[in-house]
Amino acid sequence: MIKNSADFFSRVMQRWLPDPFIIAIILTAIVFMCGLFIERQSVTDMANHWGNGFWALLSFSMQMVLILVLGSILAMSVAVKKGLIWVAKLAATPTQAILLVTLVSMLASWINWGFGLVVGALVAREVATVVKGGHFPLLIASAYSGMLIWHSGLSGSIPLKIASQDSDALGQLLAGQTIPMTETIFAWQNLVIVAALVITVPILNILMLPDKHKRVSFQVKHKNVPSIDKRGLTPAEKLEHSPFINYLLVMLGLVFLWQYFIQGNGLSLNTINLCLLLFGLALHVSPHNFLNAAKEAIGYSSGIILQFPIYAGVMGMMVGSGLATSMSQWFVEISSAQSFPVYTFISAGIVNFFVPSGGGQWAVQAPIVLPAATELGVSINHAAMAVAWGDAWTNMIQPFWALPLLAIAGLSLRQIMGYCAVILIWSGVLISSLIYFLY
Repeated sequence: MIKNSADFFSRVMQRWLPDPFIIAIILTAIVFMCGLFIERQSVTDMANHWGNGFWALLSFSMQMVLILVLGSILAMSVAVKKGLIWVAKLAATPTQAILLVTLVSMLASWINWGFGLVVGALVAREVATVVKGGHFPLLIASAYSGMLIWHSGLSGSIPLKIASQDSDALGQLLAGQTIPMTETIFAWQNLVIVAALVITVPILNILMLPDKHKRVSFQVKHKNVPSIDKRGLTPAEKLEHSPFINYLLVMLGLVFLWQYFIQGNGLSLNTINLCLLLFGLALHVSPHNFLNAAKEAIGYSSGIILQFPIYAGVMGMMVGSGLATSMSQWFVEISSAQSFPVYTFISAGIVNFFVPSGGGQWAVQAPIVLPAATELGVSINHAAMAVAWGDAWTNMIQPFWALPLLAIAGLSLRQIMGYCAVILIWSGVLISSLIYFLY
């Protein structure tokens, strides 16, 4: 039944799912019309919300471009290729390949979501070259399934936010209190949900493996690297091939990171990108090798550059028009103390389609969810984690987060989305059921 469901959704997605760029524009039109007819906003108001939000994710977009480019550069180094090959050889069959990719991706995503996206894609690509007879689109979907648990992990923006002493509006909603991570990320209820997904999602992915005649293999592209005679190089060219140039920057970065981490700071997108840069420089040895890898890797980033501003515009309309608030408020109004966490989870999943940012979504939903939870007698940590789980859940069919992974894999969205739809359905039933009984 699971294999047939995956085949059905794959056929539907292959035929009807447009390019992610088109999806972003369609979402823009939907939100624009909803703002006009539901929130009674004028055309001018909605246009202003869109324009004011359009550039709101520039910093984040650049971070995502860098994590994609620098991760790809790192993967092109000889040392990392050998390491990926060693990991890939842990799997000998297509089913073992799916199991390996899913578990590695989940572990990496729990540590940090950006790390998980890059590592999952790179491991999947290498496993596909080592293990013959597999289905590459399903391997990439398996790598993406690791994103299901990112918001319950160490980089979860909502649990980190409520654990900090902030004086902003969201901090004031908590009345000066903080919710430690022992009550969110490391709460036994949260760990049970994580464990349930870690156990069942790899099995689900294996059961979706299509018949042999339907499988698509990864096409390895071999490139001839010309040898360089360093004896005839000019002084400028010798600098370009000098390890000293790379290692100078590496040493400076290591000094900074040493000070940064001994002060108790944790991983962030910026520190991950800096680490990727330093490792890339060190392993490629010379600026010439590093820049050649960068030229190839930069081509992967076009989807992020073009589409993230469009999603930022959608977020601007959702927040500015009040649509996100109205949507969340409706779910609160139909909730009881028992059903509130589940409805909060579902509402967060829906809002995530239009506000695909954990921090941005919390800014929209917290002013509604936190007072309602207090009024209904639901603990703040449970309400917050219900939002976090909803945000992670619908990432499975939200193209926004799949773009870096697809760029590394060289696949289109429609090739993996059928499998992601099955993962979405199963994880939604599992997570909502556990939230209902545990929260």
